[in-house]
Amino acid sequence: MSKTNPTGGMPRQIPFIIGNEGCERFSYYGMRNILKVFLASSLFLYMPNADRNTAAVEVFHTFVAGVYFFPLLGGWISDRLFGKFRTVLWFSIIYCIGQGCLSLYAYNQTGFYVGLFLVALGSGGIKPLVASFVGDQFDASNKHLAKLVFDAFYWIINFGSFFASLLMPWFLDDYGPRFAFAIPGVLMVIATVVFYAGKNRYVNVPPPEADPHSFLRVVRTALLAKGGSPLGLVLACVGIAGALGSPLLISAIDLVPALGLGLVLLIGLVGGGAALQLDRAQGKHPVEAVEGVRAVLRILIVFAFVTPFWSLFDQKASTWIIQAEAMAKPSWFRPAQMQLLNPALVMVLIPFNNLVLFPWMRRRGWEPTTLRRMTTGIALAGAAYIVVGAMQLAMDRGYELSITWQIAPYALLTLGEVLVSATGLEFAYSQAPLAMKGVIMSFWSLCVTVGNLWVLLAQETVQRPDVIEQIKRTGISPTAFQMFFFAAFAGGAALAFGLYARRYQMTDNYRS
Repeated sequence: MSKTNPTGGMPRQIPFIIGNEGCERFSYYGMRNILKVFLASSLFLYMPNADRNTAAVEVFHTFVAGVYFFPLLGGWISDRLFGKFRTVLWFSIIYCIGQGCLSLYAYNQTGFYVGLFLVALGSGGIKPLVASFVGDQFDASNKHLAKLVFDAFYWIINFGSFFASLLMPWFLDDYGPRFAFAIPGVLMVIATVVFYAGKNRYVNVPPPEADPHSFLRVVRTALLAKGGSPLGLVLACVGIAGALGSPLLISAIDLVPALGLGLVLLIGLVGGGAALQLDRAQGKHPVEAVEGVRAVLRILIVFAFVTPFWSLFDQKASTWIIQAEAMAKPSWFRPAQMQLLNPALVMVLIPFNNLVLFPWMRRRGWEPTTLRRMTTGIALAGAAYIVVGAMQLAMDRGYELSITWQIAPYALLTLGEVLVSATGLEFAYSQAPLAMKGVIMSFWSLCVTVGNLWVLLAQETVQRPDVIEQIKRTGISPTAFQMFFFAAFAGGAALAFGLYARRYQMTDNYRS
């Protein structure tokens, strides 16, 4: 078969990866979707009642930030040492141990935190690799099917999330935390076994050999080469100094936000400095290596504009639950179960978009390109927060709202998610140079870490007495103010993303 033959079939090994992902996502969302409720109602009972929700939100977003930080480690190990299959398998075992700790130590804070760390390490370590492992199963003969599989991949994620959101709050209330956290552990063991069962069928792209023209070596050459303005090197040094000095901020803000800010400074300023001086690497490295670095830096700018979306999206499992707890609802309904709307809508919207909406738009001459979809998705998330902010204002003024009012913001946020997250998976893989697949997918996951960092910083800011006093002068509560702040944050990000997308040149880096 010709390498460019567009009639290649669906790889037979794909069902193993999809099955693994469905079980793993039930495992992850099963514990994640009850985490805030469990912390506030069980683990933090020693705290004053008014402080439990705030502490639970902080721990929740710190955990999620960790989950999406560790892909950097998993991507590096995969790309430089062991390849995707072995790295996924070993991190999956760590993941299973972590889930077991959550169940065994549900009433021991230290043991439970160890379990959260291991789950973050295991889940984060495999997160960028399973998606890019899917892409590795395709080549030029069947890459036209990859978009369908990435959508199916995202659909099965939400299939697992739906049943986790539906069932886990009941298990937590009726059978207790040990039983509730044991179920995700069992599903993770099944996920690991299913993944291992397909080992003889997978296309295993070996990690590249040590490359004298690797990404980091090209960046170092660009920064240290003599001649011309030293502005790029100065920016990089400021970024490194900021990262090293970030622990000094712990006295003003907590450890995780401080270290997160240091990471943002390091990546942003070192990358920006390298971009300013990248031409100086010409001649010392091949043109392809230099242009590959340029492509990666352009991708990271796209990723930066996506981080505000994740600030909004992940609050559906924290601040939105707190709002739901104060709304009118049937006695049998748990507020955390509202989250099942998200995966249920995703499973409907993905086929609706691909089979109905996008073809209808194309027939009318408007192509829903990758970057156009992502721009629209970020804007829709901002619109969702305008709605929840308005609902919060009504509740603050004494109106009792039914929990069904949350359906509207969930619909807006979920449509935004489908346009940003499902699209972004394929975008990240297709734009990444061949030797950087795992690392680029890790940076895509890091967007979620940075997004949760913005939530932690906002939480810390609005808790300061002087800030609370300033907000009260506006006549709205700190909670409503924070919701409107994130709406404006997403709106600004959508505008910036759309402007940058006009100049971005798409590439095609599928395996030949």
